[in-house]
Amino acid sequence: MSDPVPAVTEAAATGETAAIFADIRQVLGVDVVNLVWRHLATIDGALPWAWRALRPLYADGSVAGEAAALRSDLVLPSMPAIRPEVYAGLGLRPNDLAAIRDVLAAYDHTNAMAAVALTALRARLDGRAPGNVEASEPMPVAAAPRIWLPKLLDLSGLRPETAALVTTLNGFGTRRPGAVLASMYRHLAHWPPYLSFAWLLLAPPDSDGRLAGAIDAAQRLAASRADRLLVRLAASAALPPPALAARISAAIEPFAGDVIVKMLVICAFLRRVTA
Repeated sequence: MSDPVPAVTEAAATGETAAIFADIRQVLGVDVVNLVWRHLATIDGALPWAWRALRPLYADGSVAGEAAALRSDLVLPSMPAIRPEVYAGLGLRPNDLAAIRDVLAAYDHTNAMAAVALTALRARLDGRAPGNVEASEPMPVAAAPRIWLPKLLDLSGLRPETAALVTTLNGFGTRRPGAVLASMYRHLAHWPPYLSFAWLLLAPPDSDGRLAGAIDAAQRLAASRADRLLVRLAASAALPPPALAARISAAIEPFAGDVIVKMLVICAFLRRVTA
């Protein structure tokens, strides 16, 4: 399979969908359109409404500001520094590590933003009033250099042992059955030895509960930061018709409610260890 949930591929996008995908890449400063947006594109009217609601908050730096605060407040499982010879022993050359760090940096950039933005959007769709918090403020955001990412690999095209490793890694930190397959692991599958290394890093905190604790804490932090965006959304984003609102909320829930915050923690942890 090419995607774990129904999605419009970037190559297949046409018309308004292609234009929104291009705008997402430009505004977010990334080379790929994350799965949640491509999934929304399969629902008539969902992608235009969702992007129209959130785009101003992305464009004026509000989302980036809340995401930066979220990242700074994350409490990650402890891990000693990894010596360079460990990577050399795995057969990972300097150019491999540079590309792996780019993948982690790209997802670290988008995960925190998606966690706060989509949590706020789902709260708006569900009619929840923001808490007693101040609205997010626009903030200047320096244009980040575009990060090149390798081709997103199909699970079905991987060697069986690599595909099994991707699936196993995706289970770490998962709090519900049938979790969405995180795209980050499919990008990292270009380097199977690194996936094996990631398993060794993640298995202990997953088994002893430290990873789950970090994810639960991150979920609470994301919700708190999202409330500041919700104040703005409640004032600016008119709700779509009830049937469409329910479909968009249901489409966002597996991402905002599970996989994005999970991968926010895991990616930040791997990025720190692989620095």
